[in-house]
Amino acid sequence: MIKKSSSTPVRVWLRDAAELLASAGIPTALLDAEIILAHTLRKSRTWLHAHGEDEVLPRELEIAGARLDLRLDRTPIAYIVGHKWFYGRMFKVTPSVLIPRPESETIITLLAKYHDGSPKRLIDIGTGSGCLGITAKLEHPELTVILTDVDKKALAVADDNAMTLGADVRTLESDLFAVVPGTFDYIIANLPYVDTSWERSPETNAEPPLALFAENGGLAIINDFLLDLPSKLMSGGVAFIEADPEQHAMIVDTAKTHGLIHLESTDYTVMVGKR
Repeated sequence: MIKKSSSTPVRVWLRDAAELLASAGIPTALLDAEIILAHTLRKSRTWLHAHGEDEVLPRELEIAGARLDLRLDRTPIAYIVGHKWFYGRMFKVTPSVLIPRPESETIITLLAKYHDGSPKRLIDIGTGSGCLGITAKLEHPELTVILTDVDKKALAVADDNAMTLGADVRTLESDLFAVVPGTFDYIIANLPYVDTSWERSPETNAEPPLALFAENGGLAIINDFLLDLPSKLMSGGVAFIEADPEQHAMIVDTAKTHGLIHLESTDYTVMVGKR
């Protein structure tokens, strides 16, 4: 931890914090130091750059130091500041939900490609923070959107995000499709797909295991999802499934055994449909 004093110039705190983070093997050391201090001071990173000689006061040093210690323990920045940007919008995140990843934005881009603009039904299975389903609703207001998750705490975060962002969506506690009513034109699923044996970032240790890990090489929950998918996907409908690229071929093969067709794949997304 940075040595406490009566006050410290912004540039000095940033320098010392970045050195500590770099020595801990964190590749985004300076960026993380700037985010922590900007969040603590309730200023922008641009402000920090222009006010390097301004003093960080003792109470501010205490708060920033505690947040720095969390980052040194490899707590993700998003959990420290309590939010993460996704598709141009700020989403609340807590340790009850996965942190939204940039690669997940591809699902929203692909949805726009397949959606014809008419009123249709979409469900986001395993919604977590709600970033996918809420973004889908805000980008396409004509959609009727349901967000589901097996975890009540995750759904509470999704509810907060929907209210804050003004998204008219419904949330539903459900283990996959267990209590989901009706059928859907679009189904989004960012389910646990990480095998515990995989090499991964230390930051993932802070994320909820329930939302991250699955057995059978990471495919156990996705396979359960695919089993029930045909009965929930309308004719001509599309399902967008996020997974590791090395899992795509197995997902496609399994989907085909259930009568689904492979539409296309990108780096982290597999799309399957129903005739």
